[in-house]
Amino acid sequence: MFLENNITTEKKFGWIEVVCGSMFSGKTEELIRRLKRAQFAKQKVEIFKPSIDVRYDDEKVVSHDANEIRSTPVPSSEHIRLLADDVEVVGIDEAQFFDEGIVKVCNDLANNGIRVIVAGLDMDFKGNPFGPMPALMATAEYVTKVHAVCTRTGNLAHYSFRKIQNDALVVLGEVEEYEPLSRAAYYNAIREQEAEKTIENKYKDR
Repeated sequence: MFLENNITTEKKFGWIEVVCGSMFSGKTEELIRRLKRAQFAKQKVEIFKPSIDVRYDDEKVVSHDANEIRSTPVPSSEHIRLLADDVEVVGIDEAQFFDEGIVKVCNDLANNGIRVIVAGLDMDFKGNPFGPMPALMATAEYVTKVHAVCTRTGNLAHYSFRKIQNDALVVLGEVEEYEPLSRAAYYNAIREQEAEKTIENKYKDR
């Protein structure tokens, strides 16, 4: 279990924590848990999420288990820098949807004495590193990788398989569109999906 850093020095620096994993792995749940602990300790907390994420609520950060916390939707990483004023802790959800500037913003905040907690998908639906997440994980002091349970094997899952036919990188969705799969189950599902596409294309060509 992650334990908050309680070291204090005369010259105060913050740090970056990254919580990453597949869909349905509990990333947002863990983000909310850490932020609520900070709020309970009467620390000044600001929470941000990308404005495109309106799946559960326009403003709140909401986990799949309906746990929630107030947040500020922002269209870009620079808005976080502008709005994170006079705070001790900054939380950022769905970091994979932000621009690459989020990495510098998080590091600048940490260098100014702020604890930065970031949650996001580490891989996209194709199994590739997602947006700025690799750079955030590389520069963070603490990285926690959480796992879902594979819906097909019951093993640990760290892939987000997209069940619908849509090749766009960003497709917001839930259980109707995605399922968490283990490595073996994911690549079997990809092969099945490609085989179905081949059959469909043959019928279209007739």
